[in-house]
Amino acid sequence: DKQTCEQRVEVEFGDMEYPPNNTIYINNLNEKVKKDDLKKSLYAIFSQFGEILDIIALKTMKMRGQAFVVFRDISSATNALRSMQGFPFYDKPMRIAYAKSKSDAVAKVDGTYVEKKKKKTEEVRPKKTKSSSSSGGGSGGGGHGGSSIPNKILFLTNLPPETNEMMLQILFDQFPGLKEVRLVPGRTDIAFIEYESDSHATQAMSALQDFRIAPTHPMRITYANK
Repeated sequence: DKQTCEQRVEVEFGDMEYPPNNTIYINNLNEKVKKDDLKKSLYAIFSQFGEILDIIALKTMKMRGQAFVVFRDISSATNALRSMQGFPFYDKPMRIAYAKSKSDAVAKVDGTYVEKKKKKTEEVRPKKTKSSSSSGGGSGGGGHGGSSIPNKILFLTNLPPETNEMMLQILFDQFPGLKEVRLVPGRTDIAFIEYESDSHATQAMSALQDFRIAPTHPMRITYANK
């Protein structure tokens, strides 16, 4: 009958048979990526769609290669699902669907949360309040400096301490023409991104200006000095 048919379809990704909600379920993730790196990278690419309340990624046998991203708004979750379906993430296309049930993070916000064991929810969100020292050094460029004259190399400042090369690669590879990501030894707050042409670099800069890899660090992008 129709109901049995619909239940069967619910497990198919892309059909979105579970009703839209704030939480998206992602699978087909690269199992070799460390849990912390996975969560930071997921935050980096999904925070462009709206405020993220929680990211859950477990390394148990049953949950390997899977994660949940919890948004504050259903519209953010819907945009993320549509935009990132099949996105190559650590060399594997992501498969995304709405999660079966509302997450604890959303329940806490709307007041329907029922206290269970207090184990997982606090460690999941990377909240850094003591980041004044790193954000202060970001704007100064430390002798590297930025320029307003368009060229194919971008100069990034005000990056959070947890930024790594793979996160930036995933973020900037959404735009055509990416050639290289270069971090600066001894500096976690700055990086260089090289594209094949000025126009490719300009497109990425326009889209990612003030993008927040971490909630406290809007990324500043200028053209690099030639």
